[in-house]
Amino acid sequence: MKHKKLITTPEISKRMSKVKLKRNKVEMKLAKALWHRGYRYRLNYKQLPGSPDIAITKYNIAIFVDGEFWHGKDFEIKKSKLKNNKDYWIMKIEENLHRDAKNDKLLNEMGWISIHFWSKDIERNLSYCLNVIEDFIDYQMVGRL
Repeated sequence: MKHKKLITTPEISKRMSKVKLKRNKVEMKLAKALWHRGYRYRLNYKQLPGSPDIAITKYNIAIFVDGEFWHGKDFEIKKSKLKNNKDYWIMKIEENLHRDAKNDKLLNEMGWISIHFWSKDIERNLSYCLNVIEDFIDYQMVGRL
């Protein structure tokens, strides 16, 4: 019979401290691809609600690269599968979802388009994500005519 190792709170804290919140590999992959296509941007733009990971100020486009766990991908399905600190994580992720929605609304009220990509989608299909962004850039350009 296989025994599961219990993970202590200090071990969890140590692991969580290694989670990189800004300028992680996936964000930089998307940012560099945009740069190579000629788009200029601000990283972690604090002047906007939610400090978008990438803000293309010329076109009022705010891009967020969301981690699947932290931002609740398929959360209604996955929350029942949480094992450790279930109540804490449900509260934390629901707060994140609420905050994301509030920031998207504020950005929209300011005339910005908010785009969210899951990290894994960028890793698996960068060209699709770039095409989505360029479609929104085209949309913003038509609106300015």
